[in-house]
Amino acid sequence: MSDSDKTGEMSDGLQVELFHPESDREPGDTNIQKFGFDIHPVVFPVALLLIAVFIAVTILLGDQAAQAYSAVRSFFEGNFGWFYLLAVNIFIVTILYFALGKFGTIRIGGVEAEKEFSDFSWMAMLFSAGMGIGLMFFSVSEPLYYVSNVPGFYGAEAGTGAAGVAALTQTFFHWGFHPWAIYGLVGLGLAFFSFNRGLPLTFRSIFWPLLGERIYGWPGHVIDLVTVFATLFGLATSLGLGVAQVNTGLSYVLGDMLGLVSIPTGTMPQVLLIAGITAIATLSVAAGLEGGVKRLSTINLYLMFILLGFLIIVGPTLYIFGAWVEGLGAYFGSIVELAFFTGTLGQGGGTVGAWTVFYWAWWIAWSPFVGMFIARISKGRTVREFVMGVLFLPSLFSTIWLAAFGGAALQNTIVGNGQVLATYNEFGQTVAMFAMLEQFPLGAISGLLATLLVITFFVTSSDSGSLVIDHLTSGGKHDVPKAQRIFWAVTEGAVAAVLLIGGGLGALQTAAIATGFPFAIILVLMCYTVYQGLQNEHEILSSEQFAERIKDLTEQDEVDVVTSGSETVTGVRGGADTEGGD
Repeated sequence: MSDSDKTGEMSDGLQVELFHPESDREPGDTNIQKFGFDIHPVVFPVALLLIAVFIAVTILLGDQAAQAYSAVRSFFEGNFGWFYLLAVNIFIVTILYFALGKFGTIRIGGVEAEKEFSDFSWMAMLFSAGMGIGLMFFSVSEPLYYVSNVPGFYGAEAGTGAAGVAALTQTFFHWGFHPWAIYGLVGLGLAFFSFNRGLPLTFRSIFWPLLGERIYGWPGHVIDLVTVFATLFGLATSLGLGVAQVNTGLSYVLGDMLGLVSIPTGTMPQVLLIAGITAIATLSVAAGLEGGVKRLSTINLYLMFILLGFLIIVGPTLYIFGAWVEGLGAYFGSIVELAFFTGTLGQGGGTVGAWTVFYWAWWIAWSPFVGMFIARISKGRTVREFVMGVLFLPSLFSTIWLAAFGGAALQNTIVGNGQVLATYNEFGQTVAMFAMLEQFPLGAISGLLATLLVITFFVTSSDSGSLVIDHLTSGGKHDVPKAQRIFWAVTEGAVAAVLLIGGGLGALQTAAIATGFPFAIILVLMCYTVYQGLQNEHEILSSEQFAERIKDLTEQDEVDVVTSGSETVTGVRGGADTEGGD
């Protein structure tokens, strides 16, 4: 056994001895293992039942279901918008406190934990899981909407340069620090309680400081069931948006732009696309985290860089960079006011209800999926490194992406021929990206590249979601059978397809908002439980008893330190590996 292996075993033993809770339970210790599955006896079947009931109601009630979903969405947006805004602000303050304060040096996985993935692979995976499809869908359409319908917060005249600044600022706000703060908080809590406390990699574990052993009972089951529901329908919303854009993109580029083939758009073509892309995702998820998700996420990031670089070069380069800088200034200058703006006092809150509340609810519903996936890939990073990586780098890249694609569309609208906005008004959101790319050289090629990028984001989102739901329905095991991963990949595609047939995107968006509300309450409680966990770890790490324990372990394992010049060589002569040892 090498010295590093010996030291690693010593640190792992120390982590278990001093930090793991006193419990005889192991992740998945009550699981049922049959037919190639390894499932939790309560969460798996009940989750399937709830999903089936929701889908059945959607299909059987038809228009009545659509009306009910609309009423539910209006209820949450109208009565709890203030709560969503306040909760997300609490999350961003909490995670910054964890990173910048005394907890920042705590390492996920223990004092000697090593990183499982390189920094580049880590960033690629968390970004692909986080909001890739959404950025592709909204980066052009959202600024175009705001330049014509200026949010009441700004008081600018539609179609003017001031409206363009307002459009970019509002879009930066929706895709910047706040959503990544939600993801970061969830990811940090899950990673800490799983890797530092040895608890199951499910949401129930975060509530150990409040519930103790009861996390293995019905309180824990309910938490995980809400998580499965939120994850599946948050994911289905993104997949529904993505496949609508793929359908429109192929039809617009291959038909309208190139005149090669006429591709129909609508529900059934999108269902067929879901089936095809889900088949690809199934192959990828069967390959596992290393062989499938990591590889595709890296390809995603390269494709994003290629498309972004292409647009910056052939598009209005100076306008893009100028818009980015001006947008950042306006965003930073108004971020606090925007974060608390509800429009209640007569300034016009239409944007808050229709956009901000939907986004915050969607991010919260999406957060178990993204947070658990980020947790799964983040072992070995300090709390400060984790938060800085999750909060700042993706947010910065999002602003650059939005300034390029949204800025190019705004330039065409404000000082150009206005064709992009006209196409958007005629055909809707899904065609906006392709109408903008058409204004520049090689528009058909860049349009096909954009479509390919949406497809690869679709695949990685399905992959990542399958892995997350696997963890939730297998009692928090880190590794689950291949058959189970394939099952959930197929189920996600089926749910998205059936809901598109039964209720369209409205049903998916309502499900995301409805599940986002109870989950927001869970996340507010989670701020306290994660604080308790980090505080306990910090107290142990800072204590004299911990220092004495390290000293005792060092003496017990007879670690010889030999100094030669400026180098220090450590040799481990552990008694357990030495014949006749103490």
